[in-house]
Amino acid sequence: MSSLVCRSPSVISTSLLILPLLRLAAPARSVQTCAQRQPQPQQTRRASGPVAVRRFSASLTLSRKVAPTEAAHINEVRKTIADEFALIKDAYQSPKHPVVLAHGLLGFAELKLGGSYLPSIHYWRGIQEALTAQGAEVITASVPPSGSIEKRAAKLAQDIEAQAQGKSVNVVAHSMGGLDARYMISQLQPKGVDVKSLVTIGTPHHGSAFADYLIDELGPNYLPQVYKAWERVTGWEPSAFSQLTQKYMAEHFNPATPDDPNVQYFSYGAMVNGKPPLLSMFRISHKLIEEREGPNDGLVSVESSQWGTYKGTLTGVNHLDLINWTNRIRSNLQKLMGHPPSFNAVAFYLGIGDMLAKEGL
Repeated sequence: MSSLVCRSPSVISTSLLILPLLRLAAPARSVQTCAQRQPQPQQTRRASGPVAVRRFSASLTLSRKVAPTEAAHINEVRKTIADEFALIKDAYQSPKHPVVLAHGLLGFAELKLGGSYLPSIHYWRGIQEALTAQGAEVITASVPPSGSIEKRAAKLAQDIEAQAQGKSVNVVAHSMGGLDARYMISQLQPKGVDVKSLVTIGTPHHGSAFADYLIDELGPNYLPQVYKAWERVTGWEPSAFSQLTQKYMAEHFNPATPDDPNVQYFSYGAMVNGKPPLLSMFRISHKLIEEREGPNDGLVSVESSQWGTYKGTLTGVNHLDLINWTNRIRSNLQKLMGHPPSFNAVAFYLGIGDMLAKEGL
């Protein structure tokens, strides 16, 4: 099981692991391909806002989303970031508050496969070390891999409180980690945790059409069987999967999880240029999401990734490139062909630290 997690440390592993379990739990059920499924109309987004939401006695604000048309979608990408993070610069400013790195679905902070005999595998490959080298204090959280947002958020709060020791923090979250952080800030409001900013990267704030696809394929008759098989094989509870659907985010999570006006929210999205390679793990999911939501990184659409102040869309970048899990063979081939990669994940996170510093955070 560890080898599976290492190859795909984020939500993409869902498709690789659930679909075989689907066949075990429901062998007679046929799974339609993306080409066989007809695209469904996109859910209507709020056209204006922000929406004032009252929770207890606190006055909070729910970030708004504007539904773009297909033609305007690249404009809604607003700022396409093609090569701003291609190279590491000579100097970066460091944020004044510690940076908390919050991982996504099926993620981890550090994974040891061979005890002391093999080097550890890190979710944030080279990113923590680079930020630390630039003078930032870095905290890495480790939450239940496929637990519910509520449980993951509670563990995130515990990790921050234990490691920050009363210091204010900036949370930088990949994928589902951004939802954990939003819930922690809005709902849990832990007394020992003071979050100054939240930067989300490829987070499905409005769900993922691919999550809807997987849940729909399982259906209510087979879903309990697959969940039991998941727990039996992995030892992890499967509560997270149904919470990543567009329906759950629109009808439950977002209305109940307004922003805290004392926290600054930033977000980045990403999109793959053209079609993923034939053997890419994102080939099916990218096509399905593109049909239903538009440009995407293979798992999360540009539209869904926007929350708070949208900083821009990283182009030619997939969901795993965002955490420095870029295919090294592909990268080397691009260099040999005279097309050096236009995205360096380490430069990207150093840039986020620099941005936070300039914001006084």
